[in-house]
Amino acid sequence: MAERVWDKFLTDQDRSHVELGGHKQVGFGEKPALLLIDLYRWVFGDKPQPIMEATKEWPSSCGLAAWAAIPALQTLLQAARNAGIPVVHATGREDDGLAGWSVGREIYGNSDRSPESVERSNRRFDIIDEVAPIDGEPVIRKSSPSAFWGTPLMGHLNALGVDTIIAVGESTSGCVRASVLDGCTSRFRMIVVEEGVFDRHEAAHAINLFDMNQKYADVLPLADVLEYLGEVGAKQGN
Repeated sequence: MAERVWDKFLTDQDRSHVELGGHKQVGFGEKPALLLIDLYRWVFGDKPQPIMEATKEWPSSCGLAAWAAIPALQTLLQAARNAGIPVVHATGREDDGLAGWSVGREIYGNSDRSPESVERSNRRFDIIDEVAPIDGEPVIRKSSPSAFWGTPLMGHLNALGVDTIIAVGESTSGCVRASVLDGCTSRFRMIVVEEGVFDRHEAAHAINLFDMNQKYADVLPLADVLEYLGEVGAKQGN
């Protein structure tokens, strides 16, 4: 089997336990949807930069890992549109006076209140142009790590008869994981595209992919998901 991104982080005991238990995949269903999680300006910035440079102006940046994921995200998004499956974008909620999920601490923020910093902050939840929604694709505004909590996402997917969610976005260890767990809890088949998710920390990215693949989702290479979407599109005559 090809090496997985998490392999170098596993101990010998981890490897032995995984081999002992085997692994059963979740598998694809019949009615998929694509969920793009938090692909907003706050984690990309305005240009590719190493994370330690990017965070000087964009405290929540994922650095070059975010920009490296864009080609895969674009390819997947176009394949989903070609197949005619539902596409849903999730981003943060604008300031509205309600308490945020990080009560008691500011997550990846700073105290800079210069006009330049405020201008950047005002754009933080804008979905980047490279994967922007088109007409007919809903944008979910969420106020927690999960795209499900406090949003109409569940009702939307149920109304469309969706049984499989293909998840991409950021961060692997944060909002992607939270959405995957909620999706799994709600009995959706969860698929995570490995090249389409990213994080600020390499170890957190790898181990959370491992954990999701073991318990809650199938973590698959982009090529496998594109093949499936091609089959879905062919069935629908797209």
